[in-house]
Amino acid sequence: MSADEKMEINELTDLPYYRNEYTAQLEAMGITSVAELKKALADKAKAQEIEDQLEGIGPKYMALWKKELGVKASRKKKADEEEAEIVEPEAEIVEEGGYRVKKKPELDEETKKLLALRNEMSNDRIAFLRQEWFRFPRLGEKWRKPRGMHSKMRRHYSYRPNVVSIGYRGPAKVRGLHASGFQEVLVHNPDQLDNVDPKIQAVRVGSSVGFKKRQVIEAKADEMGIRVLNRTG
Repeated sequence: MSADEKMEINELTDLPYYRNEYTAQLEAMGITSVAELKKALADKAKAQEIEDQLEGIGPKYMALWKKELGVKASRKKKADEEEAEIVEPEAEIVEEGGYRVKKKPELDEETKKLLALRNEMSNDRIAFLRQEWFRFPRLGEKWRKPRGMHSKMRRHYSYRPNVVSIGYRGPAKVRGLHASGFQEVLVHNPDQLDNVDPKIQAVRVGSSVGFKKRQVIEAKADEMGIRVLNRTG
């Protein structure tokens, strides 16, 4: 039989990778024939139940069974998949309470590359743990500089954990920037927004600011096109 020729399935046992114990499990779900199995596989919920109940049968084998039995996706499912492919990420929902695309800074190509590099370095950076944190639980894991005269960790012995040093810092040009690329400006009243450049700066409302004043700040920031990093809603 060639690779492209389909296997004829007359009994459940003819299915590829079928085990004898599957027969009793399928009977418990009301499936005793190939026709009933084909009908069940065409139903998304029933197919998921079969995949969960049969040990050793995963999405790969389920797809193979559907192919051998000629089970096709429903028209509704195909329509949903085609509709899901049409994506408009920059579309802005203007309905009240809907999602609004966040304002992005105006960055040059170099800054964008450095931000991506900084993010990559942050993900790869090791966790710096306090000296002998594993020996004395009371010390905790919060970083403290090793200061002992005989400290092997302070002297950078290779078999000791790494020490915080300047080589682990990110690129200098993007150091201190928000993850979005904005420069953060701390504000405590609406008048401080007048000195903010909305193209490259975003504001963070101080924690001591009350709710009413915060609302005034956010409203004025929206009018000026300034992004608020910690807005209430």
